[in-house]
Amino acid sequence: MQDIDSIYIDGSFVVPHGTERTALFNPSTEEQIGTVRLGDATDVDTAVAAAKRAFPEFARTSKAERIAMLERLSSAVTARTDELTAAMAHEYGAPPRFTAFSVPFAASAFFDMATTLEAYEFRRTIGHAEVEMRPSGVAAAITPWNANFGFICSKLATAIAAGTTMVIKPSEMSAIQTHLLTECLHEAGLPNGVFNIVNGTGSVVGAALSTHPDIAKITFTGSTATGRAILLAASQTMKRVTLELGGKGPNIILDDADLDQVIPRVLTIGFRNSGQACIAGTRILAPESRLEEVQAQLKAAAATVKVGPPSDPAAQIGPMVSQKQWDRVQSYIRLGLDEGATLLAGGEGRPEELNRGWFVRPTVFADVTNQMRIAREEIFGPVLSLISYRDEADAIAIANDTSYGLASYVQSSDPERARRVAAQLEAGTVTINGAPYEPFAPFGGVKQSGIGRELGSFGLEAFLEPRTVVA
Repeated sequence: MQDIDSIYIDGSFVVPHGTERTALFNPSTEEQIGTVRLGDATDVDTAVAAAKRAFPEFARTSKAERIAMLERLSSAVTARTDELTAAMAHEYGAPPRFTAFSVPFAASAFFDMATTLEAYEFRRTIGHAEVEMRPSGVAAAITPWNANFGFICSKLATAIAAGTTMVIKPSEMSAIQTHLLTECLHEAGLPNGVFNIVNGTGSVVGAALSTHPDIAKITFTGSTATGRAILLAASQTMKRVTLELGGKGPNIILDDADLDQVIPRVLTIGFRNSGQACIAGTRILAPESRLEEVQAQLKAAAATVKVGPPSDPAAQIGPMVSQKQWDRVQSYIRLGLDEGATLLAGGEGRPEELNRGWFVRPTVFADVTNQMRIAREEIFGPVLSLISYRDEADAIAIANDTSYGLASYVQSSDPERARRVAAQLEAGTVTINGAPYEPFAPFGGVKQSGIGRELGSFGLEAFLEPRTVVA
């Protein structure tokens, strides 16, 4: 049992003013593994005050100084890769292929932003005006539990590059991971108050940050419903807001696709991070002319997907993060059956070989229409919907018929055709044929998948305000 009884304010680990405690669990065993003492609105005030004091001097730091800080942060996280990986496996239950990616990705967030900062020009001349990009003010970051390290590090990296101080509210369900990561960040030796981390619930700490008069900028990753509440609260003081919200990504299999290559890729995209990913391609769109082939190969491939704890090196899907999330996913599987969809793979309950842990059977529904709730609502678990389409135009119409617009996918043997289809999709990112991640490209969504962009120069400018001097 690990008791997390401190938060990080003004360069030090301190006991929070808040006294509420919440339990921490290992989702692979359902056993309690610790507790965390939560901060409250008073802790938010203290953290924001520290960030506000540090802001004027930090905003004047040079590009070289900030780059050096980012490089120290990257090294500090890298130095404890094994410990961070173990903490994520223990508290989140992610399979090895995900934990092996997550810590290096978190460390690289600082290095990538240092590269972005090196090339970025804060001053430019436009006509007879001088325009300077200036840090927007004290920022708040509110991050979720499904990729704790990556979200904290990428948001902090951007704030530091911009010369902005920050208060971070991570998910209280990730407190063991957060505490260890905070130790790493502390070792980097940044000036006091540049970053502050307050554990707490969204309804208390998140709400206090969203309405705090001294917070100028909020960056949030999480559900669309919570994003709406943050946007409404932040609007009262005209805070700048970046929201990266939910998704219901379409994955279009065009009729010229090589199914032997595409079907494994489609399942990997749909089941990524155990299905607990906003960018997952959870709507599989297949041509009517090849529907039977697609169904047969999906069924066969899904049967080989291994579910298990992080101690199983073959596991591709881990547990849901909590009992609440497991119950939610189970309710959607029942709903799919009630709506008339057909189980192609999976179904309710745990996999037969697992008698404990919040594990879900990898589930694929066939005979789904795009109007069913399982095709329209974000489930956040390993549950996929197979939807048929008549022709290319119909596929594009179905793909865009959603309130979300975060990530879309196209599979085709013809690169030019795939690009033509991609150009018509309403999404912040469209990935063709499993192309690799690009860390310097903007990331974010359209419609109810969010506002603004993160990463690279686009993400950096979200923390900056232009000031024009005309002479």
